[in-house]
Amino acid sequence: MVSTSHLAKLTPSSIAWYIFVMSRALFICMFSVIITAASVCSADIYKYVDENGVAIFTNVPDSKNYRKILTEKKNSRKMDDYDEIIYELSSKYNIEPSLIKAIITVESNWNYNAVSNKGAIGLMQLMPSTAKDLSVGNPFNPEENIEGGTRYLRYLLDRFNDLPLALAAYNAGPKTVELSGGIPSITETEQYVKKVLSLFKGTSYNSNNKLTRIYRVTLDDGTVLFTNTPFAYQNFKVSNF
Repeated sequence: MVSTSHLAKLTPSSIAWYIFVMSRALFICMFSVIITAASVCSADIYKYVDENGVAIFTNVPDSKNYRKILTEKKNSRKMDDYDEIIYELSSKYNIEPSLIKAIITVESNWNYNAVSNKGAIGLMQLMPSTAKDLSVGNPFNPEENIEGGTRYLRYLLDRFNDLPLALAAYNAGPKTVELSGGIPSITETEQYVKKVLSLFKGTSYNSNNKLTRIYRVTLDDGTVLFTNTPFAYQNFKVSNF
């Protein structure tokens, strides 16, 4: 370190050079700290199952009991990349593809690495306990996540026999919906239902200047299907939603 008495003997050009050297050193130190912090705050995901069988996910494991299940990488996949699995599951569970896509859009905006502040995971934001009940081994895996989320939605549609209530249950839980006797007076849940239905119905207007309508179709096995393309189900019972 240079003393103030020593600085007094330096020429103006020497002082300017000293300031430049010290500033550069400070910049290098700050850059090193940023790089180090970035490496510590990795988005790698680790999983640990506790003694009660509850799965815990984190990007900052604090013990050797955690195992890495997802390595950080750029989320470059697009909505269209999931069309094949969505249409396959749409047929398997009798759910409109556009409804599955609307839920994914609202839940995660198509980020398969998404983790909410409540712990919900992946494209369809499955809670760890729900993922376990649905036998979803890795909820960060897009295919497993969409499979689990779609199957769970089918269960809720069959349980409530009503699309808005099923969506409310997807967000707030089925018990909460049952106890409230309808869509719970929870701002988040109310907005969630509106957003999903808005995306499902579409925001574009048809030639009659009306929003796309949703219809209720009852299949031969009693399964209820909600669709915006009723002409595809002319052999079944169709009613207005």
